[in-house]
Amino acid sequence: MTRFRTALAATLVCFSATAAADLSSVPSGNYGLDKTHGYITFSYDHLGFSNPHVGFESFEVELSLDNENIENSTVNVMIDATSISSRVEVFDGHLNGANFFDTANHPTITFKSTGIQMTGDTTMNVTGDLTIKGVTKPVTLETTINKAANHPMRQVPTIGVSSTTKVSRSDWGLDRAVPSVSDEVTIWMEVELLRNIDQ
Repeated sequence: MTRFRTALAATLVCFSATAAADLSSVPSGNYGLDKTHGYITFSYDHLGFSNPHVGFESFEVELSLDNENIENSTVNVMIDATSISSRVEVFDGHLNGANFFDTANHPTITFKSTGIQMTGDTTMNVTGDLTIKGVTKPVTLETTINKAANHPMRQVPTIGVSSTTKVSRSDWGLDRAVPSVSDEVTIWMEVELLRNIDQ
């Protein structure tokens, strides 16, 4: 009986976790970034010695969710490129300069989804156009819905999302120091999205 109860409890926990991540538990509509819980970072190989992590301090994420047909949903990301932060002031100056992001002439980085394909109950591939320095290339974000439920404190429908992709920075003219510093860059996005309450 004890083993049965243990197995039943484990099953209920797993079911609860899956249900909480099911997008059907939140309504369709427009969702925006909770700016206190949003992170966009990227990492690369630096001369084989380390894998630095660099992020952006200012960005927006907009989700238009269609629960009747998830594939009809859209995602837009707008990043203030000038907000790039490596936590090293001198390096931030280099990253803002013409050899890298050239933020004086290209202050915004954008991602606009062109398609969403469900790959599991809580996973999907979000394909879209990534524009950096005026160059647009297609990328696919491997995305996991961590949780979709009513926020216990804010009392609004909330979706927690983790996304990642790998790109070659040279595709956007960011090829400074390749191959000593890796061309391949891994991008992560961790965000909590709140449903707009005026809908």
